[in-house]
Amino acid sequence: MTARAAFGAPAASPHATARTQARNRHAALLEAAAHVFRRRGYALTTMRDIAGATGMTAGSIYYHYPSKGDLLLAVYAEGVRRVGEAFDAAVARPGDAWTRLRRGVTAHLRMMAGLAPGDAPFAGVFVQVQPHDFPPEHHDALIALRNGYEAKFRALIDALPLRRGVDRTLLRLQLIGALNHVPTWYRPGGARSLEAIAAAMVRSLQAGVGPRVVPPRGFGARRG
Repeated sequence: MTARAAFGAPAASPHATARTQARNRHAALLEAAAHVFRRRGYALTTMRDIAGATGMTAGSIYYHYPSKGDLLLAVYAEGVRRVGEAFDAAVARPGDAWTRLRRGVTAHLRMMAGLAPGDAPFAGVFVQVQPHDFPPEHHDALIALRNGYEAKFRALIDALPLRRGVDRTLLRLQLIGALNHVPTWYRPGGARSLEAIAAAMVRSLQAGVGPRVVPPRGFGARRG
């Protein structure tokens, strides 16, 4: 007698078991596809490559996703979800605008650098895939996903106290571009941790576009 039966717990129905197996298989498919897309890129990846990585047949994959573009979009959406959740958790704690930006930058870098192994393939696809890589029929959907994530940065930058005349849109685009380049030169265990890199980048922004600090009147005046 099983523990479930001993305590009178109802056995899982065949339909519930089938649904669980289907979800697990779908999750395994997305993860394998993320690994392949990240390694080979969209153009060079075939459905046979992904089938080989999952143990499924190409026909089985087409049952879930009618085209390679549909599968890439699903992987990209999962990457946006995972990176977005890490970002939201990092900035949710109390702090001033610059502190929250530093936390968000750190979370973004940690995901892009693959420090969370389970999330790394999805985050890699998110940062590597560009709109021109997508089939035209999926272009708008990718743009909407990307813009939804970038809105998180927009909210943080809109909250920053900046000097008059600073273009916040351009500042956001410059920052995200710089962040997404970090994984190309960052090495784990190197001289600078991702936390230190994030802090330095935010300090540079604050020094460059933050409010000027006006010294008290008479500060530094020569004494007779």
